[in-house]
Amino acid sequence: MISFPHASSRRASPLLIALLGSMLSGCQTLSSWHLFDDAPPRVSAPAPHPEIDTVASHEFDLAPDQGMVGTLAAVDTREGDTLSDIARHYGLGFNDIAIANSAIRPWTPKPGSRALLPLEFILPDAPHKDIVLNLANMRLFYFPKKESSTLYTYPVGIGRQGWSSPMGVTSIVGKQANPEWHVPPSIQREHAEKGDTLPTVVRSGPDNPLGYYAMRLGFPSYLIHGTNKPYGIGMQISHGCIQLYPEDIETLFKKVSVGTKVRIVHQPYLAAWQQDALYIEAHEPLDKWAGSKAKLKKAFLKKLKTLAADKNADIDWERVERVIERADGIPTPVLKNSPELAELSQKAVQLKHPERLYGQPEIADLKDGDWSMRVASYQSEAEADQLAAMLNHQGPPIPARKVKLNDQYHVIAGPYKSKKEVTKAAKRVLMDFELNAETIKPDQNKS
Repeated sequence: MISFPHASSRRASPLLIALLGSMLSGCQTLSSWHLFDDAPPRVSAPAPHPEIDTVASHEFDLAPDQGMVGTLAAVDTREGDTLSDIARHYGLGFNDIAIANSAIRPWTPKPGSRALLPLEFILPDAPHKDIVLNLANMRLFYFPKKESSTLYTYPVGIGRQGWSSPMGVTSIVGKQANPEWHVPPSIQREHAEKGDTLPTVVRSGPDNPLGYYAMRLGFPSYLIHGTNKPYGIGMQISHGCIQLYPEDIETLFKKVSVGTKVRIVHQPYLAAWQQDALYIEAHEPLDKWAGSKAKLKKAFLKKLKTLAADKNADIDWERVERVIERADGIPTPVLKNSPELAELSQKAVQLKHPERLYGQPEIADLKDGDWSMRVASYQSEAEADQLAAMLNHQGPPIPARKVKLNDQYHVIAGPYKSKKEVTKAAKRVLMDFELNAETIKPDQNKS
């Protein structure tokens, strides 16, 4: 057990904890996400078929005129999982999985919760050529010229409020591995206002927010790049650039050539025929388009009428309204007598939980000779678990765990090799979480 120096408790308020969740999710509010929702995880009927190891999540066969790919799947959570870990492992962004599983706490899911994996995607209404990026569902689609029957798709992080990602048609004008980040003056000013001084150039490495691969767009100052904060994928978190998981940008970087066109669209409402069923997929319009929601919806309903008329199909318009209101990104059939979401969920392909989720943080034990810091103390075990999980999923990670002492739950970060390392980490905690961490010296880590 760790003994701590005497100090007053640094218990963050429930409001601050709520703000932390909002901060990590960027500017898009998850209206159905309650940070400490104690509602039980969604329970469904037993899977009608045995568990399988995996389903396609990034690469799909694509027939001419096909408008939808993928399979709805599910996996049961285990101790220590977060929805972020599960999302990354299966090629989803944070918002994808959090909105589709609103009854599950994203950072501290109960073991055995059945997490729905929305791995079905309706393709954007755009030419199936080169790269198409739909800002509304934060997903990139790549249609390679040399593989006309193949589609690659990846979740992305996009620009937050005030730093919107651009729209329109451009192209890849340059590629660079191990890029340096030349910090724009506007970002330097933003950090300076928070008391953080940034260098003019950040070399390649774990502290570089561009990650290890970058592709420059024809839009000045905008890139498609990796990230050193992979758990921000699927959020509005960047200064306008398009971010991918490190493993995804490495794959895309190797496949895409200079000159590839890039179409950036905002399509919150999507529709496609799959066999004899008409599916729609709905997302909340991003903040920039919130005032145009009624107009976007009206245009989409008009499109649906045309699609139905072409095949003399009978649409259940009340169901259409429910799917649009739900805005959970799950493609749902909307013809009369089609299955509802609950039935789709029950029939989702049940996946075996992998031995370890890809990229899941591994937290080293604290030893007597290590430096560490107390980030916060709580009466609530759930709040301590939540903060520890969020720290572990920072980029680069801030290794943390919950420790109980004297009827309080302390969030302890470490191990660190020196006071300099602790000070650097504490500065990041202050910048990102507005919490003043307290240094714990090696001689205070007594068992």
